[in-house]
Amino acid sequence: MEISHIKLVPVLLFILLNSVWCTTSNSISESFLQCFSSHIPSNTSSKIIITKNNPAYYSVFQFSVQNLRFLNTPTPKPEAIITPFKHSHVQAAVICSKKEGIQIRTRSGGHDYEGLSYVSIAPFILIDLFELRSIDIDIENEIAWVESGATLGELYYAIAQKSKVHGFPAGTCPTVGVGGHISGGGYGSLFRKYGMAADNVLDAKIVDVNGRVLDRKSMGEDLFWAIRGGGGASFGVILSWKLRLVPVPPTVTTYVASKTMEEGATKLLSKCQTIADWMPEGYFLRVVTGVTNGTNGGKTIEAEFSFLFLETYEELLPWMKENFPEFNLSRSAFTEMSWIQSILYSSDYSINDTEALLNRSQQSRSSFKGKSDYVTVPLSEAGMEVLYQILFQLDASTVILTPFGGIMSEISESEIPFPHRKGNLYEIQYFVTWDDDKDSEKYVSWTRMAYAYMAAYVSKSPRGAYLNSRILTWG
Repeated sequence: MEISHIKLVPVLLFILLNSVWCTTSNSISESFLQCFSSHIPSNTSSKIIITKNNPAYYSVFQFSVQNLRFLNTPTPKPEAIITPFKHSHVQAAVICSKKEGIQIRTRSGGHDYEGLSYVSIAPFILIDLFELRSIDIDIENEIAWVESGATLGELYYAIAQKSKVHGFPAGTCPTVGVGGHISGGGYGSLFRKYGMAADNVLDAKIVDVNGRVLDRKSMGEDLFWAIRGGGGASFGVILSWKLRLVPVPPTVTTYVASKTMEEGATKLLSKCQTIADWMPEGYFLRVVTGVTNGTNGGKTIEAEFSFLFLETYEELLPWMKENFPEFNLSRSAFTEMSWIQSILYSSDYSINDTEALLNRSQQSRSSFKGKSDYVTVPLSEAGMEVLYQILFQLDASTVILTPFGGIMSEISESEIPFPHRKGNLYEIQYFVTWDDDKDSEKYVSWTRMAYAYMAAYVSKSPRGAYLNSRILTWG
């Protein structure tokens, strides 16, 4: 009987702690709502506050959850969701969260790798910015003001409506929110030519911890520096960005080719390890490696090489002939298009359906896990073998290599908080997706294994990582 009593202690303790958490959570939630309503007219606050007893709560919460790993998790959901459509609504949320001692999570597009924009162990309020997504394009002065709730797709669409020869150097996934993407640095197919998205921020509006709306002048250069690559949520709620638009040619060219190990993938990968130093800055390359079926019935590694050239086929061909004679360089293997079409192309949309960029929902969603590294010295033969062994451990895995160089090597590592500049050959991302939640641990364990195995071959002292594919567990 004594043993039975001892076994009951942790159970009773858990129940007690859980009831205290629930009671505290409920009281915080109620006091927060009262505070919020005192700052916002009741007829408005009732429209933008969604509590757990509201039938729309779950649909609003899950709409921007891009990583299903966090959708069915037992991690507590927000006490309430605030969907502001005015800056004053965000101010009220910040003021009341500070007063009541409750955490805030701010969500733009919901692509955070670790779900940090919409989950928390402690009780919290979610500010979902999807209603704050206005975009003002000034083509004459080549600038844009874009609110943080807008997606990259909405931004690119708005630019394309005003100009066919302007773009912005951010990511290629249209459903990513500009708020988190830019505050973490943000890069895509133009970054070797124009730098990171955060390198092209001219001004910003932010709600600070005291509920004040600040711009670049009033926040000061230190804070303005910090929010461009240091993670905006660490310093306040980013309301909007003033962006420098960049010129793009009327015609760009895409090229995609795949090679297996038997077809010479290893030799090509070795060549691409140093391409950052000799590829023109107007060229972009991403290499996606994974496991595929071999011709002999076994498994092999396949590497997909995806290029974007800010040139026509005729202009780029001499360079490709000199550096990549291994590829099929016939005219039919290349596709010329506009820059906005290249965004659609890279996202597997029809290149003639620009309206698809306005769709805030992913074409498909799954659970995923990713980690990143930076390579400063080319992988040795042994390192390449380790990379292959990592991939062979799990068929669903991919390792993505993105060469740096170009203008990235000319920008100081202290220009903004994103420091991965000169000396970084390429970024590696270990990435895996899955559909069955029961197997989550298997896939998460793979990323830990990949990260541990590659330690000897990547940057050191410190080991670098990209904030937008942040690591919560360093192992």
